[in-house]
Amino acid sequence: MNISFTDGMSRAAELTRAGKLDEATALIQALLRGTPAPADRSPPITRLKDASADVIEGTFTRLGDTAARTAPGAKHKQGKTLHDTFAAVTATGLPRRSAKAPLMPDLPKGAQFLALTHHSAHGSRAYRLYIPAKRPEGPMPLVVMMHGCTQSPEDFAIGTGMNGLAEEFGCLIAWPAQPQTANAQKCWNWFRPEDQGRDRGEPAMIAGIVRDILQDHPADPARVYVAGLSAGGAAAAIMGAAYPDLFAAVGVHSGLPVGGAQDVVTAFAAMRSGTTGKLHAAPMPTIVFHGAADATVHPANGAAVIAHAVQAHPGVKQTRVSGIAPGARTYTMTSHAGGDGRSIAELWEIDGAGHAWSGGKRGGSYTDPKGPDASREMLRFFLQHRK
Repeated sequence: MNISFTDGMSRAAELTRAGKLDEATALIQALLRGTPAPADRSPPITRLKDASADVIEGTFTRLGDTAARTAPGAKHKQGKTLHDTFAAVTATGLPRRSAKAPLMPDLPKGAQFLALTHHSAHGSRAYRLYIPAKRPEGPMPLVVMMHGCTQSPEDFAIGTGMNGLAEEFGCLIAWPAQPQTANAQKCWNWFRPEDQGRDRGEPAMIAGIVRDILQDHPADPARVYVAGLSAGGAAAAIMGAAYPDLFAAVGVHSGLPVGGAQDVVTAFAAMRSGTTGKLHAAPMPTIVFHGAADATVHPANGAAVIAHAVQAHPGVKQTRVSGIAPGARTYTMTSHAGGDGRSIAELWEIDGAGHAWSGGKRGGSYTDPKGPDASREMLRFFLQHRK
């Protein structure tokens, strides 16, 4: 059965609403892969006049919302939504964490992995703060790490190995946590307009975490950076665009450009086929990693993030190099350098890699140990830049 993506999404919404979750899941998987949809075994379901409006604003909740919007006077029914189904689908193709993975990263003697919480009028978020045992004199760079869907700060710290590099480079590392009360799969809500701009929603809370750390810990306000994976990568791009006064550079791994979606339906399309997003007024030095075989977030999204970063630098020198990582994956790195030789933007495209942190540790989820070390390269890129 060949149907359009939009019609397929509408049909998946109808199937989910009717409780036919297996059929809805199979249909979504086919739509994301671009393969023919499976035979529809269900009888016709009365179509809504505006199926997309029902998916986003009506009976179905947004991905991760805790309460469904229903018609006035209607009783609320708890149940699985299309967006919950989609979140489960997108997780099925990702590498799984070992069942024996530790719950907490190992800490060298003298290091701290603090459990803190930011509170403000915009809401509250828990976060971890890694303070290295080897502390340089003076203020330290601060890197904010935004985890992907289904992950936790502890899991992300294990998988990226960033805390270990903090000992080498003398950095503070912040690990914000997205709770399930904000998103059923713990994804950052990068696709919602209310979470895409300055001084509102999730960006305001992340900025609040940065300000708390700058106030209470020896962090250098001129060297604050943000990076993330997948939904966290999209959120990192948003943070760089919304708060150029806070951040000096951005790292986006397997993510999407700012403004790439405005709701769950357009998020589907952006992840499946790529999006150019919306150019923003304050381009930020940006490093991007993306697997060429990523079937969850289309690699074209990585190129779009780089296009945003170089928009205000027409005279940059472009250099392309290829190499083989110690784990045996080949890659191509395209660098855009300014007149002073510093990279304004770097795009790392990893052959054969899927939707996982390149060069990550096997103990964490969604990692690809065979690729080049994204954590080390991000820190190297970040530390070239100051506000």
